Amino acid sequence: MTDLSRRKLIKTGLSTATGIAGLSVATGMAKNYGLIPPDSSGIWGIGETLNYASYRLLTNHSMAREFPRNEISTTPFANDVAPLSDAFKKLQEGGFADWRLTVEGMVDRPGVLSLGQLKSYPARSQITQLACEEGWSYVAEWTGVQLSHVLDMAGIQSQARYVVYYSIEPDWWDSIDMVDALHPQTYLAYGMNGGDLSVGNGGPLRMRVPRQLGYKSVKFITRIVVTDDLKKFGKGLGSSSPEGGYAWYAGI
Repeated sequence: MTDLSRRKLIKTGLSTATGIAGLSVATGMAKNYGLIPPDSSGIWGIGETLNYASYRLLTNHSMAREFPRNEISTTPFANDVAPLSDAFKKLQEGGFADWRLTVEGMVDRPGVLSLGQLKSYPARSQITQLACEEGWSYVAEWTGVQLSHVLDMAGIQSQARYVVYYSIEPDWWDSIDMVDALHPQTYLAYGMNGGDLSVGNGGPLRMRVPRQLGYKSVKFITRIVVTDDLKKFGKGLGSSSPEGGYAWYAGI
């Protein structure tokens, strides 16, 4: 079966699933294709499963909209964050010269990267919208290194399925599946609108996942873990987002 016919078959199955029996069938189809999100249990579990499976089967290779330069927002909004930790402030005082990104887990070449090393990799830029679940948004030019390049350098293992990423700020972490991790628009961003990424906007380093809502683009990234099982992390829901009431998968 070709990829197109496979997608057409699943699209038809999911779109015609109605009522309890239909939902059960659609959930079973999602399970058969390995498209069960980590937050699939509980009262909203079926909805989360159908949402994730539908997006994955229909938009694996889609691109987030990129805007012309004249549509960049005049003042990119920097939403509030909790008071920054002493560890962050110490690094900030040093101009982030000692900032490090650890890459570990299911990789052949785990390592620790400085900002300078990340900036030595091929740089990419995109003008995309950051859309917040709270209703605000802005368009900015993001510059950084593709996450796929960092993973290639680390040598991700064939059984890897997810990338978990952590902020330096306590209890702030998230994860994405390998489809988004290897997507060309998923960046480790260190620049915005021609300059360094400001602290208010997540500097010196944030994840940028433009195909999902803004809370997936976690700020102040210091650690990446490649894994085949999200149940090992936190409460097993895939990130701190569903632990706080949001969906793990937030496709837009």
